Amino acid sequence: MKKAVVVFSGGQDSTTCLVKALKEYDEVHAITFDYGQRHKLEIEVAKSLANKLGVVAHKVLDVGLLNELAISSLTRDDIEVSHELQENGLPNSFVPGRNILFLTLSGIYAYQIGADAVITGVCETDFSGYPDCRDEFVKAMNSALVKGMDRKLSIETPLMWLDKAQTWALADKYAALDLIQESTLTCYNGVIGDGCGDCPSCELRANGLEQYLANKDGVMASIA
Repeated sequence: MKKAVVVFSGGQDSTTCLVKALKEYDEVHAITFDYGQRHKLEIEVAKSLANKLGVVAHKVLDVGLLNELAISSLTRDDIEVSHELQENGLPNSFVPGRNILFLTLSGIYAYQIGADAVITGVCETDFSGYPDCRDEFVKAMNSALVKGMDRKLSIETPLMWLDKAQTWALADKYAALDLIQESTLTCYNGVIGDGCGDCPSCELRANGLEQYLANKDGVMASIA
């Protein structure tokens, strides 16, 4: 029996990964992290979607210590999400160490349940400049987990080389376009569905959907 653990935030990318995994694995678990994030509604959205999609188990882990250590516009209500980059070249929505922690804990969970893979929706093509979304980082984490637990495990990144239009196409391929458009939470300001329309995440999402709808056949062909 093939088992997978999906790192699941309830957003567009992770929901697309979850829908895909449910078609490809015999048993799918979802894991969501409560790190005191600004848009904490995402945890409730993740719970609702995991229940609706029928995962075997959905685990919500409290990792509040990350909030104490990582100062970001996504962990502090008094820091407005900015379109401008900081002096270090990163957006102020970057949460340092987040994916290091998430993939480590997901790997431990996968070890305990005997899962073959951890699946995450990180993407290097259409990302916000986060270093922990790069392919190089994921490969390094995968190597560390395998060596540290002495067990075969694959970190899968189905969206790594897709742009947002292609991610929408992938959702449509699995008959989940409407679900993801209406019921996921990607917005940095915590608005479900199409979001606030102003934050960087909403702009990226909306532009991708527009591009996909304008050229469905071409974009779908690019992911075939």
